[in-house]
Amino acid sequence: MQCCYLAALAIFLLTTPFTAAQSCNGIQLSYSYTGGERLPPNVSDSTKQPYRFESTLTVLNNGLDELKSWKVFVGFDHDEFLVSASNGVLADGTSLPAAVGNGTVFAGYPMTDLKTAVETAGDLTQMQAQINLVGTVFGVAPPSVPMPASIKLANDGFICRNPTTQGKNASSVCCTRDPKFKTNITTDEKFLPRQNGDLTIMYDVIRTYDSNYWAEVTIANYNPLGRLDNWRLSWDWMNDEFIYAMKGAYPSVVDASDCLFGKQGTYYKDLDFANVLNCERRPTIIDLPPTKFNDSDLGKIPFCCRNGTILPPSMDPSMSTSKFQIQVFKMPPALNRSQLSPPQNWKISGSLNPDYKCGPPVRVSPTENPDTSGLPLNKTVIASWQVVCNITVAKGTSSKCCVSFSAYYNDSVIPCKTCACGCPTNTQKRCSTTAPAMWLPPEALLVPFENRTAKAVAWASLKHLPVPSPMPCSDNCGVSINWHLFTDYNKGWSARVTLFNWGETNFADWFAAVQMDNAAAGFEKMYSFNATTLDGVNNTIIMQGLPGLNYLVAETDGADPLRDPRVPGKQQSVISFTKKTTPGINVARGDGFPTKVYFNGEECSLPSFYPTSSGFRNGFSWANSMLLALSLILLMR
Repeated sequence: MQCCYLAALAIFLLTTPFTAAQSCNGIQLSYSYTGGERLPPNVSDSTKQPYRFESTLTVLNNGLDELKSWKVFVGFDHDEFLVSASNGVLADGTSLPAAVGNGTVFAGYPMTDLKTAVETAGDLTQMQAQINLVGTVFGVAPPSVPMPASIKLANDGFICRNPTTQGKNASSVCCTRDPKFKTNITTDEKFLPRQNGDLTIMYDVIRTYDSNYWAEVTIANYNPLGRLDNWRLSWDWMNDEFIYAMKGAYPSVVDASDCLFGKQGTYYKDLDFANVLNCERRPTIIDLPPTKFNDSDLGKIPFCCRNGTILPPSMDPSMSTSKFQIQVFKMPPALNRSQLSPPQNWKISGSLNPDYKCGPPVRVSPTENPDTSGLPLNKTVIASWQVVCNITVAKGTSSKCCVSFSAYYNDSVIPCKTCACGCPTNTQKRCSTTAPAMWLPPEALLVPFENRTAKAVAWASLKHLPVPSPMPCSDNCGVSINWHLFTDYNKGWSARVTLFNWGETNFADWFAAVQMDNAAAGFEKMYSFNATTLDGVNNTIIMQGLPGLNYLVAETDGADPLRDPRVPGKQQSVISFTKKTTPGINVARGDGFPTKVYFNGEECSLPSFYPTSSGFRNGFSWANSMLLALSLILLMR
């Protein structure tokens, strides 16, 4: 035992001086650059020349408490591109290789927890994790060393000191528990508590055998405005596992060729691979249609088979969960029923839905389910892991929907911003991506962007507005929403909300939400939609179509496809407010317009300003407002 300890200690000392490790009564982190070389191609710009780098990240628990589900932030800042990382994964669920130039968080795998010296008698193999990193860095030529700007423990409740350097190739930092941090975790608990998030995924092992096991995967939505349509779930198998059977969902690709010609086919000689569903290292799972719910082979799983739709709990709690079961075959050396390991690098996405970032699977207490026998007791699964996913908006990400503003006191419509949902990829297209969108006459909202040019130019001439050259590009949004301030009087006011679907996808069970910072408290009623203020959020109103009006169809051909422009799918309603509970609001000066708008959980792009009352001086009359309303209503028939 003493020999093993000394050998492990010798390895550790390669990256961290013994004195530094001994003086840290917490979590000692160290980063050591171990080598690198120039990579092809040779480029003239030295800042873009690629170099290989190799380094070692070491995490050592010198404290009195076990460190569960360790996570470490490494502040890469030389445009690093990470190719491999032993004994670790990226905590945000990104698969390697990956760009990490803005810094990244590592999580432990397969060693997620680090024990203490006290409980292991100083066994570094249980106290310490070493992650060997290999990647590409740009512009840092030897003898210069591409060291990260910082390293720190990413677990909650720790304070890290200033890092110390050892020469130019290594640095270390000691992180200790924050005495002011309050936690509900006690040191004698076997598992970490379940965490909250916008969306959580449970990976519960319900049956296990020596060579395979059955797991139940539960996707639960907790965000009041988040949703998924046609969800697609993917992960990485880390130990050559493969999917033999499924119930309640299915792989997007059914293919066993990787097993037949791989090590799986060599080991499982007697297994009929014609029945194997998927052997990809990173499979993609999709939901089944409702017609398969009662299928004895594929369905019969609660909350399955909904075409991948997961609604927010504020809209329909019974539709906020999706579930399926999967049979997983393992490979040596993990061939015993107690050796279980979940997949890593989880990712979930949908169509016109928010982007989710998922953390690593964390071992939690086994899930308890009602016993199927009907007895008043719960049955515990064999093992459970929780994956927490949160909605994120990456820098520079374009919206997927947009909003236009109009009002009874101005006969111009302020349309969606230029390139609100991204600029055109065709560089030959002659339009300006920076020119402001041109104001429009009300009827122009009813035709596709490519058919608006003549109307926009004529309107600019009539209203003495500038005409950019070249003309501004489209908003490129599949869904647009017009918010029209309809009335404003002493005791209340109203707005008309019109939804346009310019895409090729139908939206079943759609919903929209508006944030009204100063006016939501005065919400009274919506007439063609169901609407209510969001529980716990007093400034947000959520709306959805009434039965029969909750289906926003895709764009279709006009009556004469050779002559008429295409027609968007449309839904419309009036929303009314009282001023009794919101004294002092100024509807026309901005309080009558939303500060944020969401469609199916996706935040939409808003115009930069509101309509002004200058329209009164341009010969505007009440008839213009009625004309807009009548035009929209007639075209929705």
